[in-house]
Amino acid sequence: MKKYTLLSLSVLTLLFACDQNEEVATENGDYFTPTQLQEEDQINHPSTFPETVFYEIFPRAFYDTTGDGIGDIQGMIEKLDYLEEMGIEGLWLMPIHPTPTYHGYDVIDYYDINPDYGTMDDFREFVSEAHDRDIKILVDYVVNHTSIEHPWFVDAISSEDSEYRDWYIWADENTRLSERGEWGQPYWHGEEPNQYMSVFWSGMPDLNMDNPDVREKLIEIGTFWLEDVGVDGFRLDAAKHIYPGEHEKNLEWWAEFRTAMESVKEDVFLVGEVWDIPSVTAPYLEEGLHSVFNFDLGESMVQAARSENGNRLVSGLIRDLERFDQYADDYVLSTFLTNHDMNRVMSELRGHEERARMAASLLFTLPGSPFVYYGEEIGMEGQKPDEHIREPMLWYKDREQMGMTSWIDPRHDNEETSSSVEEQWEDPDSLLRHYQTMIHLRRSTPALLHGKIEDVQTDERSVVAFYREDEHRVLVAHNLGSEEVIVPLPENDAYSWHFRQSDEQLLTQGELTLPAYSTAVLSVD
Repeated sequence: MKKYTLLSLSVLTLLFACDQNEEVATENGDYFTPTQLQEEDQINHPSTFPETVFYEIFPRAFYDTTGDGIGDIQGMIEKLDYLEEMGIEGLWLMPIHPTPTYHGYDVIDYYDINPDYGTMDDFREFVSEAHDRDIKILVDYVVNHTSIEHPWFVDAISSEDSEYRDWYIWADENTRLSERGEWGQPYWHGEEPNQYMSVFWSGMPDLNMDNPDVREKLIEIGTFWLEDVGVDGFRLDAAKHIYPGEHEKNLEWWAEFRTAMESVKEDVFLVGEVWDIPSVTAPYLEEGLHSVFNFDLGESMVQAARSENGNRLVSGLIRDLERFDQYADDYVLSTFLTNHDMNRVMSELRGHEERARMAASLLFTLPGSPFVYYGEEIGMEGQKPDEHIREPMLWYKDREQMGMTSWIDPRHDNEETSSSVEEQWEDPDSLLRHYQTMIHLRRSTPALLHGKIEDVQTDERSVVAFYREDEHRVLVAHNLGSEEVIVPLPENDAYSWHFRQSDEQLLTQGELTLPAYSTAVLSVD
């Protein structure tokens, strides 16, 4: 057992008072426990869109209702009750449009549904069923490029006189064909006179955003999905690559797009994939996007859990927030541990379930709107290449049971290595139930939804502590380590339990006892 000092870095000094050197008395029911938070009637403060908990779905891998091995829209409908009970309030769907590839980021038709997944009628039903459960829908919108098989590009490459020729970017006599992109990739593809630009790969030709007809069409497509189909917003793929290397033009485009979308749907939510450091991502919040993903924070949370050391986590986040605050005061910070482009959390943590629990606890108690990647809640593993971080969702112990997808043979998740939703839902101590607990704790604690954060410095590397405050002030303390710690608290204010993870956690005169790998939340009275 270790004892360490806890000191506030806030301008407001937190004080603690307790008359007796014994555990603080609290009536049963005055604080949350994991068991209570796993019961639906304990969710008494649902959050407001878009400051919600989102869940990222790869439809192909999610749930199959036809028996063809491919996940589908009806499968997503069938699992809405599961998502609702877990506490999910919004869904981000990876691309759902017709495409020649498994992943869908090369679109053939922006106005239709991938026939592998179903029909537009299926999707409208899905949106309606989700909305009936107060679950919002974000769809992946790829505006940077199309498929090489999109009719626009097929026509454009067929003739220099095509009406769509100027919808794409073509090399001329002044083009430096050896030009390379941000990660050393070639920009130019094809054969003369049809050498075209693509930031990503030859199957995804970039659209020419300098052409006003292209911008108008992309706004028209966005309008269709908001107004006619009824989705609630977009996750905007490759948002910083619209004009490669031209930062200001990127910002101008997203400001134009936001204005147009808000004229259609006032509360539309636009979250951008701007995979970069905060000094680059922050300006997108000024007049363009409502939110950007905080990739740095995701990496920091996973690293803190892996190393059992979170000393710099909160101070780093606060620096990021201060930078974002320079550009907007109404942005939403979108947070996650990993997503479909990154190795899965459990693989990054080398299968260590307790560390995975602590990573999730950090995600749901720090500021931001958390995104959960499908299967993360049951500890699915996955490492590059991309196909194997997008393996079939594990619903049942029997991997042959109807509903399980089989679009790819899993390399990481099998009966010997992984536990299913079916198995974990019946176990109140499972990783899945821990996710449910922490999501519901967040929903039941306004300070965790909207409160400001203040750092708390400790001299123990395994303890991450901070205050969250709106009208109510709470102290959140995480022990990321494998040993119990006793944390002395400052004096002169009253504390009481808000969330007590186990009976082994103790609050006595001036001290908080945290068992290994545990989280406590204290009300500051």
